[in-house]
Amino acid sequence: MGTLTLMSAYQTLVVGTDGSDTSLRAVDRAAAFAAQNNAKLIIAMAHLSYVEKGDKGGWGRPARPDRVIDGRAEVALGGEGDYKVHGMSAIYAVLREARDRARAAGAKDIEARPIRGDPVHALLRLAKEVKADLLVVGNVGLSTRSDKWLGSVPGNISRRAKTDVLIVHTTD
Repeated sequence: MGTLTLMSAYQTLVVGTDGSDTSLRAVDRAAAFAAQNNAKLIIAMAHLSYVEKGDKGGWGRPARPDRVIDGRAEVALGGEGDYKVHGMSAIYAVLREARDRARAAGAKDIEARPIRGDPVHALLRLAKEVKADLLVVGNVGLSTRSDKWLGSVPGNISRRAKTDVLIVHTTD
């Protein structure tokens, strides 16, 4: 008689981080889930890095006050919307910290990737590329006024994803 081996429904997980405390809590939860299911964990940080030759600015410059649609968004998001960076060293530092936390949570098969683009589109593109079974995000921005008007990362991902989504409660 052969032995029956049960495989977890989830073999590849993708979790997004921006280095914030709340996003690292999502990494912790995704890593624990990956460890329980012996699944591969891909930790991703989306960025809009403009460091190419000839670039004259972009996200690195502060918004012009006459072009800001709703100035309250910066207050509502606080430090949670800081995925727009210059250079790659900060991105790799965040990914190293996230990988260390994932290892500490018990995940074994971990890959860390910087991904170019805004968080929603970049995470959805990566999930499709790696054929992820589960996409994990924190709940920051859900049920806020800016989520209602502009959408939030977890809200937009849950509406657009073609795979299962786990929204982790990461706020206090």
